[in-house]
Amino acid sequence: MIIKKILAATTESMSIPTYEGTGFKFENATVGDIFSALLPYVYVIAGLILLFMLIMGGLGLMTAAGDPKKVEAAQGRITAALIGFLIVFVSYIVVQLVEIMLNIQIL
Repeated sequence: MIIKKILAATTESMSIPTYEGTGFKFENATVGDIFSALLPYVYVIAGLILLFMLIMGGLGLMTAAGDPKKVEAAQGRITAALIGFLIVFVSYIVVQLVEIMLNIQIL
C-alpha cells in the first residue's frame, strides 16, 4: 500500500473573501465577490415583494365592490407583480447560464 503525502496550500497569498459566521470580509473582495454574496438576498427580497403585491392585488379585487377603477388598479398591481416575477426568474436563469458558460460560481 502506497501512501502519498498531501501538502495543503497556504491561503495567505490568496485573495478569496472569507465567510466567517454571518459576516462577509471585504478585505480582498472584488466587485464580483460582493455581487455573488448579495445576489441570493436580492432574490429573497424580490420574492417577498412579489408575494406582498399579489396579496394586495387580490385584496383590492375582493374589496373593489364592482368599481371599474378599483378593479383596473388591482389588476394592474397583479400584472406588475407577475411581470416583476418573470424578470427575476429570467435573471436567475441568466445567472445560471453564465455560471455554466464561464465555468464560475456566482451563487
